[in-house]
This record gives sequence, structure tokens and C-alpha cells, in this order.
Amino acid sequence: MRAVVQRVAEASVVVAGETVGAIGAGLLVLVGVHHDDTAADAEALAAKVVSLRIFQDDEGKMNRSVVDTWGGVLVVSQFTLYGSVRRGRRPSFTAAALPESAAPLVERVAQEIAATGVPVASGRFGAMMNVALVNDGPVTLVLEVAGGRVL
Repeated sequence: MRAVVQRVAEASVVVAGETVGAIGAGLLVLVGVHHDDTAADAEALAAKVVSLRIFQDDEGKMNRSVVDTWGGVLVVSQFTLYGSVRRGRRPSFTAAALPESAAPLVERVAQEIAATGVPVASGRFGAMMNVALVNDGPVTLVLEVAGGRVL
């Protein structure tokens, strides 16, 4: 499982003119699912996301998590995170999980985050989405999870 985590002042997802998910300050998490990923990977990713200390404390140091700041998390599926351009110019997505196995794992990430008490919004799996965000910092991290562990 691969995720791009961005600290945001706000973020939203629009599908066919309708806002389907929005948060204020918090984290935008773009989630890509590999064909070998499991529920343990989704759980590990969610645990890492909520515990990342990437928000500033009173001294201006990145020392607080999204839980500490009462922020929200917007989870958006993004199979293109497993796009490979090693050969040619058109990406290959053979490493990405098929929708029937990827959708439940992206949902599991959102559920696990929500179980910690953090407000969660989501995009719409498989839809053409317009994602808007205001980066805060900017702070952007790439997380890789396999075998139930963050690598």
C-alpha cells in the first residue's frame, strides 16, 4: 500500500459537480493499493497516518499529530500511485490492485482512522474526481506499507 500524505489547511473532493468529501485543517491522504495488499496493510497505514507528528506545536516544531490538533483526514483512492513508467511513455498499472479488492482496503483505511475519533471524509472510489487542496507548509510525505508494516 502506498500513500501520499499532505498537511492541508483545507481539502475537498468533487464528483460530477457535487462535493462528496471535504475537511478543514488536517491531512489529505491519497491511497494506492497494490495487488498483494491486505487488511493488515490498511490498518498499519491508518495507524501511521493518525500518529504522524507533522503539525506544529506552540514552539513551531512539528510535534503534534492530527489527533492532537483535532484535524480531519480526507482519504482519496489513487490507483495511479502504482503506475510504472519504466518502459515507454504510457504508464502501466499492473501492480495496482483490481477495484474489487482495492475498494474495501481504501475503505478500511478510512474506517480505521475514524475509529480513532478523527473526522474522516472520503472521495468516491473509481469516480473521476476533482481534488482541491490548500497545502500547509507544504508538508508532503510518501508512505509505503507491506506485510502489515510501514517500510
